[in-house]
Amino acid sequence: MATETSLEQRLTAVEQAVSDLQQRLAHLPTATNWLAHITGSFKDEPAFEEVLALGCAIRAADRPHDEADAQA
Repeated sequence: MATETSLEQRLTAVEQAVSDLQQRLAHLPTATNWLAHITGSFKDEPAFEEVLALGCAIRAADRPHDEADAQA
């Protein structure tokens, strides 16, 4: 009998927790497209242009020599 009471108490606690989470989620703002939000945020940023150039150089250095020559 103690097991049933314990199980009922645990189930009640879980149901209350789910209800609390649902109420919290109801008050959150709707999700926005994060990519659309940051697109263009680095426009005209010299450091970002440098990062792009360095990334390109790293990828080129990682390619096999014959593949890099074929794409040049």
